[in-house]
Amino acid sequence: MTQRNADDAQTAALSDPLLRPLTLKHLVLKNRVMSTSHASRLIQSEYPQEVYQRYHEEKARGGIGLTMFGGSSNVSIDSPNTFQQINMGVDEVVPHLQRFSGRVHAHGAALMCQITHLGRRGDPYAEPWLPMLAPSARRETLHRAIPQAISESDIRRIVNDFGRAARRCLEGGLDGLETHAGGHLIGQFLDPTVNLRTDRYGGSTANRCRFAIEVHEAIRKEVGDAYPVGLRFALEDGCSFEESLEMARILQRSELLDFFNVVYGRMDTKMSLIVNSMPGMFMPSAPWLSKAASFRRAVQLPVFHAAKIADLATARYAIGEGLIDMVGMTRAHIAEPHLVRLIETHREDAARPCVGGSHCRNTKATCIHNPATARETFLPHTIAPAVDPRQVLVVGAGPAGLEAARVAASRGHRVTLLEAADRAGGQVLLAATGSWRRNLIGIVDWRLAELERLGVEVRYNHYAELDDLLERRPDVVIMATGGVPDLDALPGSEWCRSVVDALSDTPPRAGRVLVYDGTGRHNAYLCAERYVSAGLDVRLAILDALPAQEAGGKGDDAVWMRNLEKWKVPVRAHLELVEVRRGDAGVLHAVFRHQLTDELVEMEAEQIVVERGTIAVDDLFEAARAHSLNDGQLDLAAFARGAAQPVLQAANGDAWFHLYRIGDAVASRDIHTAIYDAYRLCVAM
Repeated sequence: MTQRNADDAQTAALSDPLLRPLTLKHLVLKNRVMSTSHASRLIQSEYPQEVYQRYHEEKARGGIGLTMFGGSSNVSIDSPNTFQQINMGVDEVVPHLQRFSGRVHAHGAALMCQITHLGRRGDPYAEPWLPMLAPSARRETLHRAIPQAISESDIRRIVNDFGRAARRCLEGGLDGLETHAGGHLIGQFLDPTVNLRTDRYGGSTANRCRFAIEVHEAIRKEVGDAYPVGLRFALEDGCSFEESLEMARILQRSELLDFFNVVYGRMDTKMSLIVNSMPGMFMPSAPWLSKAASFRRAVQLPVFHAAKIADLATARYAIGEGLIDMVGMTRAHIAEPHLVRLIETHREDAARPCVGGSHCRNTKATCIHNPATARETFLPHTIAPAVDPRQVLVVGAGPAGLEAARVAASRGHRVTLLEAADRAGGQVLLAATGSWRRNLIGIVDWRLAELERLGVEVRYNHYAELDDLLERRPDVVIMATGGVPDLDALPGSEWCRSVVDALSDTPPRAGRVLVYDGTGRHNAYLCAERYVSAGLDVRLAILDALPAQEAGGKGDDAVWMRNLEKWKVPVRAHLELVEVRRGDAGVLHAVFRHQLTDELVEMEAEQIVVERGTIAVDDLFEAARAHSLNDGQLDLAAFARGAAQPVLQAANGDAWFHLYRIGDAVASRDIHTAIYDAYRLCVAM
């Protein structure tokens, strides 16, 4: 950091509550912003190695005060690696922790790990195929295990395992740790609906706290009193708020804890998980902040809290008003790992916003519109200037075209963006029409603001043709022309409406509507929502076994299934639409082939809406290939690793530019993929 930036950061710290330090025993956290522990699914061979470490190091480089890692890191052999957690139950993890802590400390950030035993939340069919344990033999709905009631000898073993795992954190150079109560074994003992024991570990509130106290006693025996230790504690997890406070006070009086990391509610079903612990896009901003604030007023220990606090205004309010002591902005940092540095340098408007798309809850912690996140080993977050700036023409201002123009201009290339419509956004404009998906428009708005800052020329209502390329003579042409609904190959498609039409046009006033989902993505369900809201009789036929299987994240499918139940929309599954015929009196007949029985199924409606993805718009691309140096071809090996495409020399005057296509102009895919295509093509161009 330069002296000027250091002075700016110091000045900002005096006035911004987010930049005030927080002291936990000997540990001074340089600001009040943290990333909470989560299962990023980036581990290798059960340990946090290069990919995992670089993911967290980027947040440290970006100025964060504390990054926690190791969501659900296991301490015992019978707490299995259900969703790619770290194995904290063996000494072999320590060298990895030492390298990890050195990396993060080099940037002035603190590093802590979460250690836990999953209890009934684990998978008995994952290696080493051991029965799951819980206070009582009560099944968890989400992870499906029917556990064994834990014996006192197993309690003693696991308590000691927690202590040894804590020692590994200390030996690994970590700045502290937290244990996990909500939904995990500690929390299962606290929860009176799961803990039905009649011995000294069950019954009264004090008895149900016994296991938690014994765990933290074992931890203190290994790490000493000076080492920061906290508990991720779930309010109203099977009990009232008052009983949650009673448990917290018992734990506080033990003097074993230094902070509470407060979450809210149960997490033992898919719906409770995305409502309570990890609120989805359909939930309001910071839904449990008031609960955390009430808890903070009732205890004496510092309180951390994270639950959909994705914007700086809310985070600043939470800290500035003393509602909590440390604000978790985990998903906001997946979107923008340099968030704190931008605050310090008075550039927070440049921060890529978290739009709540839940893509970070997919197989890896990837952001729906930051393709560098979780790919730090081969993609940079900071875009370097090009050595040889060139003239770049981008056709299409959907998410792929906007990102291509942004990244190319950030490298110093001279960029022109042509868009046939009167506004940018492409299919994101349709995706953002739903009642709970409106924040997706932030993907478009942020890029438009960046293009304006970078001075990119954007021309709307300009349907690009070959003459545009021939007259402008660009060095690089990037086709981001998207796709059109895939209906032409469907017999009787002339009687149907595409999802684009259904989401753009006024709904009909009456009649039955049949919506067909052949992709598992959001669009068909957005259409169903629109027609139900218009008071129409809606039915749904789907190709998959369950609705919205490609909707993204770990929960958007559940939201749509919940909504379909609320709307009382009948759903028929395993159906492939093969033909639509027009009958008498305006009635349409949809013919399906059942994927399990091969029988033909017929359904009637006055309106049929069809979603089968898109077909690439490639006419301009095909026309331009003859004038391109590379015949429109990508070097796929270079593309896959974000390396520069080969620069070819003109053999004749008829071919002079490099031609590429990205996003749905190649094949029908999702928003993240379109932006990822653009980023890795242009970041080294």
